[in-house]
Parts: sequence; C-alpha cells; structure tokens
Amino acid sequence: MNNLITQLFQIKYPIIQGGMVWCSGWKLASAVSNAGGLGLIGSGSMTPGLLETHILKCKEATNKPFGVNIPLLYPHAEAHIEILLKHKVPIVFTSAGNPALYTKKLKENGCKVVHVIANSKFALKAVEAGVDALVAEGFEAGGHNGKEETSSFCLIPQIARISQLPIIAAGGMYDGRSWLAAEALGASGIQIGTRFAACIESSAHTNYKEAIIKALEGETQLTLKQLTPVRMFKNELYFQLDAMISKGASSEELRSFMGRGRSKKGVFEGDLAQGELEMGAVSSLINKKESAQEIISELVKTYIEARKKLIENNFLS
Repeated sequence: MNNLITQLFQIKYPIIQGGMVWCSGWKLASAVSNAGGLGLIGSGSMTPGLLETHILKCKEATNKPFGVNIPLLYPHAEAHIEILLKHKVPIVFTSAGNPALYTKKLKENGCKVVHVIANSKFALKAVEAGVDALVAEGFEAGGHNGKEETSSFCLIPQIARISQLPIIAAGGMYDGRSWLAAEALGASGIQIGTRFAACIESSAHTNYKEAIIKALEGETQLTLKQLTPVRMFKNELYFQLDAMISKGASSEELRSFMGRGRSKKGVFEGDLAQGELEMGAVSSLINKKESAQEIISELVKTYIEARKKLIENNFLS
C-alpha cells in the first residue's frame, strides 16, 4: 500500500498503534512495527529513564520505523523530548498540550511530528506549529478525549476541509471496514488503541484485557468533563463518580476523589472495581485474544474484502 501516511513514515500499511499509557511498551510497539504498521511507545506512564530503556529495547527488537507518543502536559515531557533526540527517534506523536512547544525543535532535529486533536480549533494550532500530520480523534476513543463529543465520522471530514495535512483517523477504528470508511471521509491512515491495548504484547494487566474482551455495547462512557474528559468502562469507580457528578460535586471534590494513579490501578495493576478502566466504545467488538501480527493481518484482509465488495457493487472502480 502506498499513500501519504506510508510515505511519511516509511511503513508498509497506514496503521498506527495508539501510544497508550500502561499498555504501549517496547514489546507492543516493536510487534506492530514488525507486522508492517507503526508502533508507538506510550511515554505518559514512564519516567525519563524508563522511556530510554524502552527505546533501546525497541531498537533491538525491530529494524522498522517506530515512534513515541508524548502527552505534553505530563511532568516529564521536556526530559522525554531530550531522550528522543539523544536516541534519534524518527517519529513523535504529541498530545494533550500545545503543539507549538516542541514541534520546531523536533523537526529541526529530523523528526516527523504528528499531533492528536479532537476539534478544528486545535487542528489549526497544530497546522500553524508546523506538524507533519494530524490524528483526528473522535469521542468514541478510549482515554482522554474532547469535550465536544464530536464523533469520528463528523470530525474527519471537518478537519479535511480546513487542512491539507495527512489525517490519521482515531476513535472507533476496529477493522478494514472502518479503515475504508475513514479513507472515504478524508483520512490517509488509522490509529487503533483499544484493540491493541487488549492484545498479547500489550503491557496492560490480564484483568484489564479480559474486561475489554467481555465489554458489551454501551458499557463505556465519556465522563469527567469538569476536569479532563475521559472515556472509561462503567465499573464501580465510574458509578461512584457519576453519582458525585449528579449531586453537583465541585472540580476540587472530583479531583480529590480520583486522586492519583487511578489509571495505573486499573490498566496496569488490574483493579477492575476501583481502577480507571480507560477503553473505547469499540471494545464491544473485541471478543478474543490476539497478537499484534494477527490484528494487522486481519485489518488488511478485511480492508481488501470491503473494498472488493464495493467494487463488485459498482460503488468503486
């Protein structure tokens, strides 16, 4: 396959693995890259020293391109940038912050820079900052998200209308059909989070992976708009949080209740009751254990099948 995203990153398929905290270590990133996609190390849950270790191990495990995702509002962002430059990581995805902070410096050092956005306002800021591509993340996505609740099918064409940069669709991406649909809306590639979070090479806890596999339709919800919106599974913690919000709890009360480390507690330590189980709406489609290679292979297979079906029905030539 050859398009703007495969050319930009020098990869076989325009399939990006989300750089998820507590899930996306070197094992997952290298497995995705070896399978022909672009693996990302999720640095948001790492100290600078740990990130360096993961980069070095990833380089040993693959000779294919890989990248690092850096949430810019996290405390170690600046130190992480220096580590990326030290080890000449070629691709950087930034999120949760101002893309103007580091984009120029990264590009001057030869990095391809991609920024994750959930609305047009931040897309234009990223374009102005000089990024090479955009991830348009609809509110179906797991984890932290946009307050606007703009779905992927609305967001992708909106961003395509205001920017000529390559677009990577995220949020609700599951198989070749969603990949083909995203292309029709203006995307050149897809980013998959939850399906890779549940896969064999993910560093997430087995309990969390099983929760994704067992999740049913409607069991995730975007919440915590008073602080930072996050889509999470409706577990005991979620219902306690929902009750507080319904009673008009202040931002300070919500922040105190959530405390620190809820995501680690749920995703990495496997506490299904009191941990923050971040997962996308697509979790209801995931029903088996898979390797990264199996996911990539199925994505390509179902994409080809979906495209062939449209051609047979004279929708494509």
